[in-house]
Amino acid sequence: MKVAIIGAGSLGQSIAKGLVSSSTLTSLYLTKRDLSSIKGFEDNQKVFLTSDNALAIKNAEVIIFAVQPRHLEAILTDYKSVLQKSQVLISVITGFSISRIEAIVGQDKFIIRAMPNTAASVGQSMTCISSNNKGKEKIELAKTIFNSMGRSMEIPEEQLQAATVICASGIAFWMRLIRATTQGAIQLGFEAHEAHELAMQTCFGAATLLKESGKHPEEEIDRVTTPSGCTIEGLNEMEHQGLSSSLIKGITASFEKINQIKTT
Repeated sequence: MKVAIIGAGSLGQSIAKGLVSSSTLTSLYLTKRDLSSIKGFEDNQKVFLTSDNALAIKNAEVIIFAVQPRHLEAILTDYKSVLQKSQVLISVITGFSISRIEAIVGQDKFIIRAMPNTAASVGQSMTCISSNNKGKEKIELAKTIFNSMGRSMEIPEEQLQAATVICASGIAFWMRLIRATTQGAIQLGFEAHEAHELAMQTCFGAATLLKESGKHPEEEIDRVTTPSGCTIEGLNEMEHQGLSSSLIKGITASFEKINQIKTT
């Protein structure tokens, strides 16, 4: 398929990296005012770099908007005249509702909102997808795109804010847990690079176990906690210090903030 990403910032570039490593791509236009930060893509024969949004839109079947929320309305207004009814419009922008997009470009367009995360660049994103009525015809196409860089799930639009916290902000939350584990390992005597590798692989292993076994986390926890052992001692101390409650409070605080952004 022919894809354009309007706004190749951090998330846009992550999506681009996922797409160029998949077999679904025919051509990819990346737009940015300053092209110097995306020069790394120009060696790929399928990728075209430009500051001309109209050019990118005219050469795409699927248009992914990845600009800052404050810029989307102006971009849609400026380029709605060059949009074709056959094109699929995908917004990965926080807080900009489908109804607002429809109000600018019309309800007759295939409109999809998607929330991937930066792990798209390594084919491990969790992407949540919603659409307008017309866009439901293209949901499977959207899933094909985002499944090529991880996994996708269709959800109601009203849950996209929460999905952003769990999946997009969640990347940062998990990074912080890995960093804390790394710091603990250093305190126990490992070199920094050793501690980092130990923390990363253990985190990856835990997620893979749950993904492949389909078990509840507590089932896998029970497998490694022996009576009066060191694992349960550590788990209980973490809970006494508020590990689970801190995570939940952080998630809910992030959700409250994202809803403030939505209403401003």
